[in-house]
Amino acid sequence: MRPTHFREAWQYTVEKVAVNAVMAGARPEYFPLILALAATGVSARGSTTSSMAAMAVVNGPIRLEIKMNAGTGALAPYNHANATIGRAYGLLSQNLQGGSVPGLTYMGSQGNNYAYNSITFPENEERSPWEPFHVQRGFRPTDSTVSVFSGCRATAYTLGIREQHWREHVRNMLRGMDPHIPPVFVLDPITARQFIDRGGFTKKDALIDWIYENAQMPAGEYWDYQLVQNYIYPRATFGEEPWATKLRAAPDQMIQMWKREDIHVVVVGGETNGYWRIMGASYAKTVSVDDWR
Repeated sequence: MRPTHFREAWQYTVEKVAVNAVMAGARPEYFPLILALAATGVSARGSTTSSMAAMAVVNGPIRLEIKMNAGTGALAPYNHANATIGRAYGLLSQNLQGGSVPGLTYMGSQGNNYAYNSITFPENEERSPWEPFHVQRGFRPTDSTVSVFSGCRATAYTLGIREQHWREHVRNMLRGMDPHIPPVFVLDPITARQFIDRGGFTKKDALIDWIYENAQMPAGEYWDYQLVQNYIYPRATFGEEPWATKLRAAPDQMIQMWKREDIHVVVVGGETNGYWRIMGASYAKTVSVDDWR
């Protein structure tokens, strides 16, 4: 694990991971999940100046076995498993990659409170109208997994989707995101069902198709974003697709903000109300928890 791509990757033992899990207050039954997070090699303490954090989404039977909360307050600090597993992920990332000292090995200009417990939660599979996230990634429903995302720093939110102008509302939310980081729709089950009732998205893939097709902006505006200039423009000039084609577009031509495969949807929440959010986050990988039992 390492905080930046140009620093040497550090290795660590199961014992070192256990020490950080204890410091976080995690119980022994959480340890397979914490080991799986450690084995991803994806740091929850990235040292980018943009102050990003990580997100971990848990699927499968492990959620129920260790009493994680996928309902009311799932993203809040009220459930012991959710909170301490996320805290352990952050601590092991910080301590086992050589530290995160502001101004030395951590360069996040503003910092990010999301990093405290790494936005760790289980998907509410029981109340979701769609297949679980890990099944989309090729796992069986009976497999226990954890999926990690990086780059978490931007959030757009609203309440439900309206019958008449929901399309315009969602497009406005998408246009408010920086186009360098793709969207993860984090939906309360109420809102997930509204997307079916009002949008007809009986399959999660159909909703992702709609997001991809409707997240657009003029090419001139797209290429003027600083992060796009920093990270996407060089790839476009080297001929990498789809960026090379977008670079040839006229300034007023509408182009897609993200690649379709980079857009994701997860369901979590307790149905006290249909609040939902779009989290700017880049999917990294999904790994087995069962391998660490």
